[in-house]
Amino acid sequence: MFNVFKLILVQKKVTILGGGESGAGAAILAKSKGFEVFLSDKGQLHQKYADILNKENIPFEQGQHSEERILASDLVVKSPGIPDKVPLIVALKEKGILVISEIEFASRYTDAKLIAITGSNGKTTTTLLTYHLLKTAGLNVGLAGNIGDSFAWAVAEKQFEYYVLEISSFQLDNIIDFHPYISLLLNITPDHLDRYGYDFQNYVDSKFNIIRNQQASDYFIYYKESEVIQKELEKRNPAVGRIEVSLDNALEAGSYLENGTLVSKINGNALEIAFAELPVKGPHNAINALSAISVAQLLGIDPEKIREGLKSFTNAPHRLEQVEVIGGVTYINDSKATNVDSVFYALGSFDQPVILIAGGVDKGNDYSQIEALVKSKVKGLIVLGKDPVKLETYFAGKVPQIYATDDVRDAVNKGREWGVPGDVVLLSPACASFDLFKNYEDRGDQFKAAVRNLTQ
Repeated sequence: MFNVFKLILVQKKVTILGGGESGAGAAILAKSKGFEVFLSDKGQLHQKYADILNKENIPFEQGQHSEERILASDLVVKSPGIPDKVPLIVALKEKGILVISEIEFASRYTDAKLIAITGSNGKTTTTLLTYHLLKTAGLNVGLAGNIGDSFAWAVAEKQFEYYVLEISSFQLDNIIDFHPYISLLLNITPDHLDRYGYDFQNYVDSKFNIIRNQQASDYFIYYKESEVIQKELEKRNPAVGRIEVSLDNALEAGSYLENGTLVSKINGNALEIAFAELPVKGPHNAINALSAISVAQLLGIDPEKIREGLKSFTNAPHRLEQVEVIGGVTYINDSKATNVDSVFYALGSFDQPVILIAGGVDKGNDYSQIEALVKSKVKGLIVLGKDPVKLETYFAGKVPQIYATDDVRDAVNKGREWGVPGDVVLLSPACASFDLFKNYEDRGDQFKAAVRNLTQ
């Protein structure tokens, strides 16, 4: 580690690629450490970040990349949204210029204990819940990463003893020495395959970077029933201390669900709480809750404090969010479900008949994972997107009725037409949103507005 710090100290010119939250934060941290900083964004900066960079006297450009200037850098901190295969990144690496992620850069300037959370699904809920449990127990803890707040920005301006970090595979792609004290891997299912050459193993390798630098004195919390995770652990056999989370097995040491009760036995501490007492529902949220409880247990938080925190938690929007009950039909916004695995868990959360609204930009989805659930639970499929063919073709003859539209209001109206008291109209798209919407939040917000318009 000393050699890495020595390397960074002699690097003077730092270029930040990407001027969003992580990029602006990295620029502020770099300036605070005395580097000559330049930020470059091929798109247009949000005015908020342009104003901040101007205030901090950090030079930047937008609408282009000045390659000659960037290729003269000693170090480049790259936005997670920029793939490694773009020509500029390839050119940097060919020249031997170190390209790292913001989380890697920030981690070099903090002594805080890092709790890093990743997975194809459930990252945000688990991160928010873990942070909530630690915060309400009185720990000096920060929240950052993929959840929206820049880790580097927090490191530059605040002093926390712990950080709870939501970490995406894109952020893990460009780490070198990033070293969590506790890492969590909730699941690995096919996602972002377009970014990983349509090779699932590449995506798996990216996720497993989270334990790359962990040691025997660190902890790795993972979902025991994930065949992908188990296979990789057998292959890699990492030295890190392992904590299992299970929905199917009572564990002598670990956290599990048994007869509707969340049970955690870690480091001699025991905790039990009825899952029904928590504000989050569904089997996927049992995994998320058990994972967060495991972190709190490892940090020695009093069990009663953990119970209090679990009961007072409020989840982020767009995750199985109940919007309204109209005419006995419940409308659920699960717009964050941008892959098939998320929809699997969403459908598993309901016993009522479901009218499913799905569709958008397909990321190489395999719908066989949800075929049985769709056949048994879905009374109607509404395909919302510019290209409905794949979903229509796959589920033709497997659901009683299918309707395609590119208008969210039309989709909601069709759900109302098909619904009867006791039904659930579920927006759980399995796809990205950018064919019709700015992002999944915009999709969820428009869905909620359309539902609430039904009551007017």
